[in-house]
Amino acid sequence: MTVIVRNDERPGETQDKEWWMGEVIHCGGAARDPSIYNLFQVADVDSGVIRWVNADLVTHILPDKRCDQTE
Repeated sequence: MTVIVRNDERPGETQDKEWWMGEVIHCGGAARDPSIYNLFQVADVDSGVIRWVNADLVTHILPDKRCDQTE
């Protein structure tokens, strides 16, 4: 699944863009209800950097076209 992530301010990093696109590697569930995802491990499609992202920063979810195919 591909996601658009709002760029958060991190210490020591320049704020050169408002958002970035990433590919979700892993979804993490909340402690009280594991079926609700609140953290995503995402690989930045431009740089390849892998980050943990809070679900609040995900602004758009782009569905994977491979999942739409029916046989």
